[in-house]
Amino acid sequence: MAAGGVVIADFPERVRTAVCGIVIADSTNTKILREGDYPPVFYFPPEDVRLSEFLTATATRTTCPKKGEASYWTFHLGDTQETDLAWAYPDPIPACAAIKDHIAFYWGRMDVWFVGDKPVSAPPA
Repeated sequence: MAAGGVVIADFPERVRTAVCGIVIADSTNTKILREGDYPPVFYFPPEDVRLSEFLTATATRTTCPKKGEASYWTFHLGDTQETDLAWAYPDPIPACAAIKDHIAFYWGRMDVWFVGDKPVSAPPA
């Protein structure tokens, strides 16, 4: 699906990511979003993210003209906090409906990413 330079596709492999040693998202139903020259971003269905255990919604909002308004979550584990580590588009523009409510994480702020069973250092091109 293309939306003004945004391409969203089902990703064919299992994707996992961890922060503070905790696997926070693990899915075989991930979407991958490619937008211009930006690195690709994985979007996880909410049921595959440990939202209620480790993430707290924040008041942060940003707007992307190609996707809509994003809302954010902060990761908490004991005294450790990663502010606005994750985001989603609860009401994306219609052309990006495939990522509605799916949750993305900042690549460089996560401890590790896995595609299949292999750790990866960058999102797939």
